[in-house]
Amino acid sequence: MNIDLIYEDEFCICVTKPNDVVVHHAYHSRNVIHEKSLLQLLDENFKKKFYPVHRLDRRTSGIILLTKETKYVSEFQKLFTENEIQKTYYGVVRGHAPESRIIDSPVKGKDSNVYKDAETLIECVETTTQNIPVKPYDTSRYSLVRLSPKTGRLHQLRIHMNKISHPLIGDGKYGDKNHNAMYEAEFGWTNLFLHAKSLEFVHPFKKEQLHLVSNFPDNWKALFKQFNW
Repeated sequence: MNIDLIYEDEFCICVTKPNDVVVHHAYHSRNVIHEKSLLQLLDENFKKKFYPVHRLDRRTSGIILLTKETKYVSEFQKLFTENEIQKTYYGVVRGHAPESRIIDSPVKGKDSNVYKDAETLIECVETTTQNIPVKPYDTSRYSLVRLSPKTGRLHQLRIHMNKISHPLIGDGKYGDKNHNAMYEAEFGWTNLFLHAKSLEFVHPFKKEQLHLVSNFPDNWKALFKQFNW
C-alpha cells in the first residue's frame, strides 16, 4: 500500500493515513500477523523509521505528523499540548447540521471514569436530502461538516457529533446503524466518514509557518459526486 507524502524536511514528515489502518500495533496485538500498521507501511515505502507525534483512530483517515528522530518528538508534541496547532477535520453526518456551533462538553478518558474538558467548533459546509428511505423516514438527510477541535480527547469528534444528534456516518460505536446500513447497501461504503484534513502550525525548529493539507480518499470523492457537493 502506497502512502501519500504531504511534507518532508530534515526533522519530520507528514503523510496521509489510510482508513482502517492503525498507527502502530499495541503490545501483544492480535492483529500484528494479519495487517500492517502505518509505521510498517512507512518503513516499506521510505525504508526509514519514523516516530508519531500524535494519533488518529484506526478508522479515521487523514493527516498525521511523524519525526525522523526520537529527540524531535517532544518539541512537536508541545504544539498539541499547548494548543499551538490548528487541526481541521471533515465529517459526513446524519441530518442537517447547524450552520455553526461550539460544543463544550466533557469527554471520558479511555478505561477511565474521569471526564476531561473538550471543545469542538462545528461548521456546516454542505447539505443534501436523498430520496432513499431510512427508518422511520421516507427520505434521508446528510451534512458535510468542518470540525475544529480545541482539545484532543479520545473519540472527541465522534462523541460530540453524537451528542448533538448528528452522528458521523460509518461510526459503528456512536453512530446510527440504520444509516450506516443504507450507505453500505446503496453505495458500498463501509468506512467512517471522518477525515483529518489539515494541520497549521509554526515549525518548532525551522520557525516557519506551515499549512499542510491531506487529500480526500477515493470513497470521499465518490460521495461528493453522488451528493453533488
